[in-house]
Amino acid sequence: METLEQITIGEYVAKDFRTAALFSKYGIDFCCNGNRSIEEACQKKAVTADVLLQEIETVLSSKSDSGIDYNAWPIDLLADYIEKKHHRYVSEKTPILLQFLDKLSRVHGAKHPELLLINELFKGCAGELAQHMKKEELILFPFIKKMIHATLSDELIELPHFETIQNPIAMMMHEHDAEGVRFRKIAELTNNYTPPADGCNTYKVTFAMLEEFEQDLHKHIHLENNILFPKAAKLEKDFTAQ
Repeated sequence: METLEQITIGEYVAKDFRTAALFSKYGIDFCCNGNRSIEEACQKKAVTADVLLQEIETVLSSKSDSGIDYNAWPIDLLADYIEKKHHRYVSEKTPILLQFLDKLSRVHGAKHPELLLINELFKGCAGELAQHMKKEELILFPFIKKMIHATLSDELIELPHFETIQNPIAMMMHEHDAEGVRFRKIAELTNNYTPPADGCNTYKVTFAMLEEFEQDLHKHIHLENNILFPKAAKLEKDFTAQ
């Protein structure tokens, strides 16, 4: 039986998403780097493992009617939710942010040159995420649903062209890591989304939207890296063991 110290950050957040707020408070990445232990995560951070574990226990022991146990969902339902909730969010917010960032770069770029780099970073993010989501929607998610259907109907499934689900999962996780790095740079350049004293309303709205976008992306990646992908890999392993 695992002790609290042995459980990874991703497993904690999979068990109760409310713990994500604790990790965020201390600047601990729970999505892209969710496979670390508490001890590893606390290195070079302004919190000890003992203190963080106490705070985690407090969260886990408290009740929340609003908490959603995504870990208990069937994975085909979770895949649908990710597509309709998080993919749709990215698709809706991206063009607005691109427009706002272009405007800020034109109007304020001379005085705040960091805006030009922020704009380029987000453009890169927008392009990569659009391709990333299509690969999930057209390749990975349909195969997950096919495995679920085969399980319920006791049918066999053909070997996919990618041979094993571990291959597209590895690619998706690599791309998640890349976006995590990109947004860490954006957060640094925006002083953690704090507009300058001379920032106009568009400045303030854009930075607030960028912060919200990052938070949604963190949850999006968490649901895939820490819940959907491990369960899909296990389901495929169960198939091959038959």
